Amino acid sequence: MMSQLLAAALAGPVAFAICALPHEQRPIRTADITIRGLKASDFPRTRKLADNVYSYEQIDPTKRTVTVNNLIVITREGVLIGGGQGTVENTKRLVADIARLTPHPIKYVVIGSEHGDHTGGISAFPPGITYFAHPFSAPRIKQPTEPVSDRKVLMLGGTVVEVRFLGRAHTGGDLEVYLPRERIVFMSEVFYNHIFPSMANGYPSEWVETLKKAEKLDARVYVPAHGFVDDPEILREEMRDFRFALERIIAEGRRLRELKIPLERALLAADFGPYEEWTRKENNAPGALKRVYMELDGQLPPR
Repeated sequence: MMSQLLAAALAGPVAFAICALPHEQRPIRTADITIRGLKASDFPRTRKLADNVYSYEQIDPTKRTVTVNNLIVITREGVLIGGGQGTVENTKRLVADIARLTPHPIKYVVIGSEHGDHTGGISAFPPGITYFAHPFSAPRIKQPTEPVSDRKVLMLGGTVVEVRFLGRAHTGGDLEVYLPRERIVFMSEVFYNHIFPSMANGYPSEWVETLKKAEKLDARVYVPAHGFVDDPEILREEMRDFRFALERIIAEGRRLRELKIPLERALLAADFGPYEEWTRKENNAPGALKRVYMELDGQLPPR
């Protein structure tokens, strides 16, 4: 009821939802909004994760039925955003919705992933923002960036924010945002909720180790870059299962290569077990197997 009152109080010419999922409601495990019975007009959605900390789910126009997510950290000294959006229109909407949550300006944007579905709208952010990016990703960002190659700690209006590089995963420069007091981690594309891993530019075995490092943070909430921002316990389960999915894909790639099955026939022979039904499997499985073969053949870029 409180979240409904808050949403009503914030309602204006362009409304957006601040939602809280009832604990007794167990959602369908999927990243496809249509399977959850939702439509594009139900988004964007903003969910309170802690005092002055929100997740933001917006439809990814390149994938249509899954979301691109952000972390929003509001302080008296300004706002930090984890991740970006893929279009100018979506970024303008994100900026407008933040302005309805707080009068404080956006001060920092953490580039978690350099890919276009997270950076394509970067030009629509207001001027004067500091962008953090890993040195690997910085050349692909169309804004000046401050490099973070390991860890940077910010004290922003009394809130401790850590920008972390836990290791190569979906890209060579994935960054996370960790709030130690609130025990919240924005994982960027190191984790997406119930989506078959997109590994075409990834580092398979290192990705598994990066997830293990994230698990050791023992956070309360792990926010994915794609897929639903579900209740905390579901997100923890899904992040563990996402690691299991990576391990299954790697094992399958190794098995098929040892059987000397050529890459062009590997997908037909692959058995991904429970991950066969995950969202976007048909899109992502070919590139995932190719990347595993490349790793086993020593063809991935060195550190």
